[in-house]
Amino acid sequence: MPVLETERLNLRLLTDADAEFILDLLNQPSWLEFIGDRGVRNLEDARSYINNGPLAMFRQHGFGLYLTEIKKGNIPVGLCGLLKRETLSDVDIGFAFHPDFWGCGDAGEAARACVDYAREELGLDRLVAITLPANNSSIKLLVSLGMQYEKDVSLGDSNEWLQLFVKKLR
Repeated sequence: MPVLETERLNLRLLTDADAEFILDLLNQPSWLEFIGDRGVRNLEDARSYINNGPLAMFRQHGFGLYLTEIKKGNIPVGLCGLLKRETLSDVDIGFAFHPDFWGCGDAGEAARACVDYAREELGLDRLVAITLPANNSSIKLLVSLGMQYEKDVSLGDSNEWLQLFVKKLR
C-alpha cells in the first residue's frame, strides 16, 4: 500500500520481502561512493537495515525512506523519502536510485512528491538535503527541486564535508 503516489510511481514502506533489492542497491558502486558502506553483505543484513533504518525512522517520526517502485509491474527502482537526523535541525530529503534506472525521471518524480508531502501533510516550513560536493547528479536534482546551496557542513564526528541545500516551503 503506497504512502505516496505519483502518476507512474508508488512510494511505500519497505518490507522484509524487499531485502534482495536493498542488498543490491546498498552495494552498488554509486551508493558506496556517495552514501557510504552500511555493511549490508547478505539478506539478513538487508532485513536488519530495513527494520533498523527506514522502518525505525517511520515508527519514530511518521516518515522515512520509502521504497520507490514503478506502478506497472511493481518494479523497485530506489529509495526516496524524508529523514530526521540527530545532527541536522531540519528534516532532510534523501534518495538513492539503482543505476539501471538512472535517467528515467523516477528520482525527480519521487522527490517532488516528497517535497509536496513535507509542505502539505507535515506542514514543514523548510526542507534540507545533504550531498557530497562530487555528487553532481544529486546536486542537479536538488537544484531542479528549487533547493539552493546554503553552506558546507560536517555531521557528527565525521571529517567529511557535505553541501547543505535548503528549500523554503512557505
